[in-house]
Amino acid sequence: MLIVAALGGNALLKRGEPLTAKTQRANVRTAAESLVGLVRAGHQLVITHGNGPQVGLLALQGAAYKPEEAYPLDVLGAESGGMIGYMIEQEIENALGHDRPVATLLTQVVVDRDDPAFARPSKFIGPVYTRKEAEAKAAVAGWQIAADGDKWRRVVPSPAPKEIPDMRVLKLLLDQNVIVICTGGGGIPVLRRDDGSMTGVEAVIDKDAASALLARQLSADALLLLTDVDAVYSDLQTQAAVPIRQITPDQARRLDMPAGSMGPKVTAAADFAETGGISGIGRLQDALAILDGRAGTLVSRTATEGS
Repeated sequence: MLIVAALGGNALLKRGEPLTAKTQRANVRTAAESLVGLVRAGHQLVITHGNGPQVGLLALQGAAYKPEEAYPLDVLGAESGGMIGYMIEQEIENALGHDRPVATLLTQVVVDRDDPAFARPSKFIGPVYTRKEAEAKAAVAGWQIAADGDKWRRVVPSPAPKEIPDMRVLKLLLDQNVIVICTGGGGIPVLRRDDGSMTGVEAVIDKDAASALLARQLSADALLLLTDVDAVYSDLQTQAAVPIRQITPDQARRLDMPAGSMGPKVTAAADFAETGGISGIGRLQDALAILDGRAGTLVSRTATEGS
C-alpha cells in the first residue's frame, strides 16, 4: 500500500517542552521507529509534518530585524521544512540501517488569492503565552492572537490548499521506491499569477488539509493522521466519551470537533476517504495497528460502525 503519514506537532514537540534541537531530535527519533514499522511491513511511505512551533520561533528570531527586513512566512515555512525534513530523513535512515533511499522535498502548494482565510487568520504558530504576554507581543509586532486551550498564541491566515505543482517530482521519487518527506507544515504557500508564474504569500497551510490533498493526488491507499490522542471520541470531554472505531465520511463531518485540534484531522480524513481510500486517526506509536484496524479511528466509505 502507498501510505501518506501525517505527523502531528507532538512528533517534534510536546506541549510544554523547550523548543530546542535536542528535544526535537529525541522526539523525531521516537517517531521514526513507529514509521519504520510501516516500511518493514511492506508499505510505501510518504511523510508529512507540521511546523507551527518552528516557524513561529523563526518569526520571533526575525523580530530582531527591522520590520521591512523580516522574512515572510513562505520563506520561514521553507526554512522550517528543511530543518524538520533533515531530522526526519536522518532518523528514518538510521532506523532502517540505510538500506532504503530517503529524500526531503521542499513542496510548494498553490492557494487561492481570494480565499476568505486571508481576512480571518486562524492558524496557530509559535510558542504559547499567557494572555497578558500574548497581548504585549501582539501590540509590539502587530500580530493577531487567539486562545489555544488555556494559553494564547499568534494566528495567521490558513487558506485551503488547491494544487501541488511539485507532484511530478514526487511521483518520480516514488517510482524509484524512495521514502519521501514532503509538504512540511502544509507546504510552502504560493499564489499562481495570471501569467502562470508563482510567488510566495504570507500564510500557513493546514498540514492535515494539505496531506489529504497530497494523498488524493498521489492516489494513495491510506492516509494516517498521527497525533498523541488514541482515537476520535464521541461526546468529547464528557463522562460519556467513547472512542469511535469506524465511521463513514458523512458521519465524520457531522461530528462536533474542536477547530484547533481534532477538527481539521476529522475533516481531512473525511475528504480523503470520500475518494475511496482509508483514513486513520490515532497515536503515532499505533501507526501499524491503526492501519490494521486494531487501534485508532478508521474513516472509510465502507465503515460499518458509527460509534
